[in-house]
This record gives sequence, C-alpha cells and structure tokens, in this order.
Amino acid sequence: MSERAYWTATACRIAGPVLTHLADRSLRLRMPVEKKPGTQTERFSHLEAFARLLVGLSPWLELGEIASAPWAVLARRSLDAITDLSSPDAGPFAEQGQPLVEAAFLAQALLRAPNALWRPLDPRVKRNVLAALKATRRTKPPFNNWLLFSAMVEVALLVFSESDWDKTRVDYALRQHERWYLGDGVYGDGPSYHSDYYNAFVIHPMLIDIMSHVGDEGGWAELFPHVRERAIRYAAQLERTISPEGTFPPIGRSLAYRFGCLQPLAQMALQNQLPVGLRPAQVRCAMTAVIRRMVEAPGTFDENGWLRIGFCGVQPEVGENYISTGSLYLCSGAFLPLGLHDSAPFWSDPDESWTSVKAWGGKPFAIDKAISV
Repeated sequence: MSERAYWTATACRIAGPVLTHLADRSLRLRMPVEKKPGTQTERFSHLEAFARLLVGLSPWLELGEIASAPWAVLARRSLDAITDLSSPDAGPFAEQGQPLVEAAFLAQALLRAPNALWRPLDPRVKRNVLAALKATRRTKPPFNNWLLFSAMVEVALLVFSESDWDKTRVDYALRQHERWYLGDGVYGDGPSYHSDYYNAFVIHPMLIDIMSHVGDEGGWAELFPHVRERAIRYAAQLERTISPEGTFPPIGRSLAYRFGCLQPLAQMALQNQLPVGLRPAQVRCAMTAVIRRMVEAPGTFDENGWLRIGFCGVQPEVGENYISTGSLYLCSGAFLPLGLHDSAPFWSDPDESWTSVKAWGGKPFAIDKAISV
C-alpha cells in the first residue's frame, strides 16, 4: 500500500463511524462517550467529533477525487443533521462555552472546502449553518487562544454571508496574538507561555486561515508575512521533534489529540510553504511514522471503530476534564496533505529520512536557526 493510500484508508477508518451515523441522524444513539467520571462533556461530544473531524478531512474533500466524493456527500448530510433544530443530532450551538470552539472548527473546515462543503448545500441548510455559527456569539471567550475561535466564526460569516460579521472580534484576536508572540515561532496562550501543543492545535493554523481570508480588511495584511514566517518556523520545529522511531515528546495538555499536533507541519505541506531545506518527502515519511505508531497501537479503536482516549493506545488517564470521545477527532488535522494530488512531490517523491533519522544516524543534516520576526 502506498503512503497516500495508507493515509486515505486511515482517515476513512477514523471518519467512518462519525460521518455514517451523523448523516443518518443516529450519532447520539450510536457513539459511545468516554469521559472523566463526574464531568458532563457528553453534551458536546457529538458536535466535537464532527467539527474536529472535518477540519482535517476538508482539503481532501475539496480536491474532488472519485474516492472522496461519497465522503463529501456524507459530510454535507451531516452538516444538515448537526444544524437542523429538529434533528436528534442537533448540536447545542446556543449553549455557553464549548460550542464556540466547535463552531470555530466547523467554520475552519468550511473555509478549507467551500466547493465541497458549502456551495452544494441546500439554501435551508445554509441558513441553518449560519444561524448555528451566530448562536455562539453569546459566549465571551477567555483571554487566551479562544479569541481565535470567535474570530474564525466571524471570518466564516464574512465569507459565506458577506456582510453579517463582526470585524472587531477578528481585530481583537489578531492584535492580542501579535502582543502574545514570544519569538522564534512561538506564541503565548494568552499573556503566559504554556509548554504544550496549542500553538499546533489552534494558534498557528487558525491565524493562517483567518488571515488568508480577511485580506486587506482592518489593516491586517501587513501582519500576514510575519504570521506565515512564524508558522513555517514552527513547522520546522515540529519536524525536528519526530524521533527516528516515529515518536514525539508527550508534553503539556490535550495529548489525547494524538498526531493532531502535527497540523502546522501538515498545513505548510498542503500550502507548499515548507521551510527551506525541508523537503516534502521527508515530511511525509516523518508524519507517516508517527501516524502508524499511534494508529496501530493496541486499543486506539474500540470494537466498533470509535477512537478511545489515549496518547498511544488506550490510556484513560490522559483525558483531562474537558476530554471525551468527540474531542479525540482533532487528530484529523494531520491529514491536510491529502488535499494534494498524488502527483504532488509530497506524495510522489522517493522516501527520504527526516531530520532526527539523519542526526541520530550519523548522517549530514541541516543546522537549526532561530528567526527574529
């Protein structure tokens, strides 16, 4: 099996239970919800599973391959099911808190695949989706990466409803993150530095996607080259954390998102913006090693194909109070390069060792260097 075929099969394996049941409006009935005892995350878990899954699958759906076409149909039916208030699987968008996060991931997915996910929708479904996004405005985001969730929702409203968006929320998020930039490709999660992967899960990917769509609005265009250079630098750092064995450091919170922490590396590969000297094939090989190591660990899936809480295999203790089964589907962020044709260098170039393999194997490898932007 080629690496692209393996990635596609893995993405479909992860997506299958979620999209199949949600498209048939039976997700709440069929999806088990693992969580920490005493928490109430099951109220949001089904919405989490769909929104987070779609974030990573959307470029593949947008590519319009014969293989992805049925999945795009399921995704559009699922959009109907999750936003139709009469559906048994209707998402709790009007509730405070967590639905803002999931609305942002849903908005990000739609922005990544407008032709596959948005334009074919029936006008009724489009109205429901926009209403769901707007409903999350009642949540005041905490003073951290959550500001980007509000901004992402508003950017989707700008793109899909043209005028009904709040420019101030976008400006506030972008300006604050500029203030929170710490140097060498790393942002604080709010005013403080956190040694975790939230630069990967949220900050870099959302900053790039937000700024890709706002254009010259609000005078933000001058920031975009700096934001992109920082994301490229962070992608370089991520590649160097992947060991010869296909592992990476289990640092910080939300480790149950597994290889979702590779999203910036995947995003730069998708956008042909990999760091100078970092060739697509070595990124493909490095990411494949990680995905294989995690997906094939015993206990990653239950007997019906649903993801289980863990970092490598099933490890319930890894799940924080806000983690449940639906949360785990943010791992899909690593699949962004499936949006590249199989003829792209990322998929077609011969295998190549990644940085740690070269370094620990006594082979020549590129020196590392900080950026000053």
